[in-house]
Amino acid sequence: MKNITAFIKKHRLFSALIILAIIIVLVAIFAPYIVPYNPYKGDLKNAFQPPNGEHLFGTDKLGRDVLSRVIYGTRVSLSASLILVSLIFLIGTVAGILAGYFGGIVNTVIMRISDMMISFPGMVLAIAMAGIMGASIKNAVIAIMIVSWTKYARLARSLVLKICEEDYIHAARVTGCKTIHIITRYLLPNILPTLVITATTDIGTMILELAGLSFLGFGAQAPAAEWGLMLNEGRAYLLNCPWLMVFPGLAICIVVIIFNLIGDNLRDILDVRQETSESKAS
Repeated sequence: MKNITAFIKKHRLFSALIILAIIIVLVAIFAPYIVPYNPYKGDLKNAFQPPNGEHLFGTDKLGRDVLSRVIYGTRVSLSASLILVSLIFLIGTVAGILAGYFGGIVNTVIMRISDMMISFPGMVLAIAMAGIMGASIKNAVIAIMIVSWTKYARLARSLVLKICEEDYIHAARVTGCKTIHIITRYLLPNILPTLVITATTDIGTMILELAGLSFLGFGAQAPAAEWGLMLNEGRAYLLNCPWLMVFPGLAICIVVIIFNLIGDNLRDILDVRQETSESKAS
């Protein structure tokens, strides 16, 4: 308990950001119980109402409550981005470790596939794949996953190559340690901090990319309550009903900023710990 209190006092900004992130996750989990109105039930008599006491964020062209749709959109956008980050983290890390540790043909195959994916503009390739597979939030996740895992693979590979030159890795090999033991005992603990920092920062990036695909019509489809789709639906009424774009846009900005700041602060904390441990070892 004392250690937790000391950590919170030392890293107040990081602790505050974690609390905000937890609140966002709780909003996503309990969205069906928080929303004041059904986000999918329209009432044309109440269409295009500006923000008021009954509808704090106003209503859209079908009379649906914008606040309820923004809250429910947290569930759709955040869950999709977390699933996407988890997939590219897992696939990229495994591929990078295999390429860096085993080398040879394994490294050649994985890196050439990575080079092929990187040679195309990521978002353009994602749009093409989402268009081929069909517009849906599921296919948008798959499309972005296909073009995004290469960053983790290259990062994991470079870290593994560096660690494999350390004396304790050579000693482990000489003493007959199994490959799985070397990977789980020595490689993973050393590469995970950097990869976790990257994944935390990428949550905001993936929210933006998924929202971008939905805005362009290649992601979530109506009547889904998803922030990018809400921006697309509101752009035609920007001059007369700006609240249709302002509130979903603010939701995207707030969530992306929070997760980006968490990633930056986490990097600073882990870098300090790593430097401290290295100085003690020397």
